[in-house]
Amino acid sequence: MVEASSVNRKQGEVVFYMPRALAELEPLLRKRVLKRISRGRVNINIQLSHPEGVAGGVRIDRARAKALDSAFKELAELLGRPFHPEAGDFLRAPDILLFEDEHAPAAVLEVLEPALDEALDALIAMRADEGGDLAAECRRLLESLVSGIDAIARRAPEVVTSYRENLLRRLREVGLDLDLDDERILREIALFADRCEITEEITRLRSHLRRFAAYLEATEPVGRAMDFLCQEMNREFNTIGAKANDAALAQHVVNAKTELEKAREQIQNVE
Repeated sequence: MVEASSVNRKQGEVVFYMPRALAELEPLLRKRVLKRISRGRVNINIQLSHPEGVAGGVRIDRARAKALDSAFKELAELLGRPFHPEAGDFLRAPDILLFEDEHAPAAVLEVLEPALDEALDALIAMRADEGGDLAAECRRLLESLVSGIDAIARRAPEVVTSYRENLLRRLREVGLDLDLDDERILREIALFADRCEITEEITRLRSHLRRFAAYLEATEPVGRAMDFLCQEMNREFNTIGAKANDAALAQHVVNAKTELEKAREQIQNVE
């Protein structure tokens, strides 16, 4: 019997729970699993059973049994009283009785590989069902990010206008009623406009979101690529936030980064 289950991981990891007699098959089976599942921790539980009326042999590890008998005798001497071990004392000790499978690992592999594939088929089908809900949530977050970037783009031109009005107001408050066409004012506004220019960042963000939308329709594994894309978008939002110098624009950035973080959390579940 083969059972497969998985939990979220950024990388691909396979953990086997199976008889020690099959340990030599683990590298081969791991490759087989990772060809089909590239992300997440996959737990593979393998249990062997014999057909009815067929059983493997039982072997006694004589060296361990003798060592345990000597330990019992030493214990009696230490306690200063007789100690008579029973059969159950030996049976409870690990690796005294060894149950040997009559099938060699190579022979077991012939039936194990189809059983493993069947378990992986069931796991992948379950993950695909969950993926439908995940894709829907990612599309919702994508729409929210698009709206957030549009809000940032609309606010960006107003930042310079707001700065100019505030600059003139402060100058008038200190008694400097300068004309708007004064060269010094124009130079200061031009420098500010250059420092807070975010057109390139907005262009890159929109490009990233188009790529994000394309990944949602892909059939090949895209989890790592989407995770990297979210990191790039976070970098662009940080740059905009550093340039903002405007409370309203900064709030739009915070809202967008909140939605982006939600997307990153969901993408950890994407293969």
